[in-house]
Amino acid sequence: MTPVKCYPSKPEKVYFFGTCLIDLFYPEAGLDGIRLLEREGIEVVFPEDQTCCGQPAYTSGYQQEARAVAAAQLELFPEPWPIVVPSGSCGGMMRTHYPQLFAGSEREAQAKGVADRVFELTEFLVHVCHLRLEDRGEPEKVAMHTSCGARREMGLADTGPALLAQLGQVELVEQARAAECCGFGGTFAVRHPEVSAAMVEDKTQAIEATGARRFVTSDCGCMMNISGRFAHQKKPVKGEHIASYLWRRTS
Repeated sequence: MTPVKCYPSKPEKVYFFGTCLIDLFYPEAGLDGIRLLEREGIEVVFPEDQTCCGQPAYTSGYQQEARAVAAAQLELFPEPWPIVVPSGSCGGMMRTHYPQLFAGSEREAQAKGVADRVFELTEFLVHVCHLRLEDRGEPEKVAMHTSCGARREMGLADTGPALLAQLGQVELVEQARAAECCGFGGTFAVRHPEVSAAMVEDKTQAIEATGARRFVTSDCGCMMNISGRFAHQKKPVKGEHIASYLWRRTS
């Protein structure tokens, strides 16, 4: 597994950026991510004024609005601690697009400083914490879905599977066309619902074909989309954020 950046030694403190979907729909995933970090002896600081990373506006072409939202987030991380994000999509926005969004402005240096400290949760657990897990769960077959943001913007196709591979009672099965998008894409699913529905149909068929009755992912948008499609199909396949899955099986 090749790191995508220069990783620091394990810090005493980190910031935790929870994301909108975790805040509104999956708070337990955020809490479990924090629990994993705290179990490693790290103090987790959660800035209470955090909101959206600005990605919905940015990917819809509203750069001015995205800049206003992102600017508010830049003020939340004054200390030089790592910023851990339980989402490759939001992490990709902050690490990759913040410097572009503020290029040539008075906030350019601040944006780059924040971007350089952003780590997706599984990336941080693997490359910074060097996490070692002891599986306490029952034997189970699971599939892993890695979001486009994690895979393509952050280069993190391997960190989730690396953590799952440590669970001795878990069989990680490979789905066909694992690198394909689930069709969510934030506002893409709203603007192109027919295309999005066809993409998630392909994704659910690929996951079901593995024989797994559970899939895990590090992005709640993907989890909401894929789980929703399985529920619509009345199929017994459940989704779980990888933070909750790791915590549940190792606590």
